[in-house]
Amino acid sequence: MSASVLSCLVVDDDPLSVQVVLNCINNTPFLTAAGSYTNPVEAAEALRTQPVDLLFLDVEMPLMSGIELLRTLQHPPLVVLITSSKDYAVQAFEHAVVDYLVKPVSYARFLQAAQKALEMTERQASAGAENIEAAANNEFTFVKVDNKLVRVSFADVRYVEALGDYVHIITKQSKLIVYSTMKGVEEKFPSNQFVRVHRSFIVNVNHIQALEDNMLTVEGKQIPVGQTYLRDVMQRLNKF
Repeated sequence: MSASVLSCLVVDDDPLSVQVVLNCINNTPFLTAAGSYTNPVEAAEALRTQPVDLLFLDVEMPLMSGIELLRTLQHPPLVVLITSSKDYAVQAFEHAVVDYLVKPVSYARFLQAAQKALEMTERQASAGAENIEAAANNEFTFVKVDNKLVRVSFADVRYVEALGDYVHIITKQSKLIVYSTMKGVEEKFPSNQFVRVHRSFIVNVNHIQALEDNMLTVEGKQIPVGQTYLRDVMQRLNKF
């Protein structure tokens, strides 16, 4: 038996359908119910503050369809769509959902979809563990951009800039927009190569060209140095 347990949220405007899916979840050892909603607007808000592993989502709902709800999520969990019509199959797979269930949902068919979600989760976890081990030599890491993992070579990173709930990782080739905090970047990027110079900037010390009047030049980009970070930056530069 797998050690993974997936937290699940059910969203369906029909209370009876919600109960059917909850019963299926409660009868599946590797699933646990994190809640349910009959109002898709409330569900969309909850998903922004209460991350889950797997979403069982009805397509045809008032106020907002399941497909529309899915489009509002910047970082959606794995999704199994449920509907009374097969007409949404194409849209479903355009959104890379795990599976597509047609009502009335039988437990056997539900279990098949749930097992697909479990297998996807465990493959992702396994790949993540391999990537962490491979990155232990401080040469690269993987970051999540949209719904895919992108390999980033530390040597290619020029600087990282915080913008709201995201960070922009500027490399030699591109700009990657990643949902993360600066603290998360500091924990992931090797401290012997990167230094925090401002509350909104982390730079690769190997690409610093100059420091003048509390402004760093990193390959032509002017980056401010905050007063609380200046001493650390000076100590790092004096090591060259």
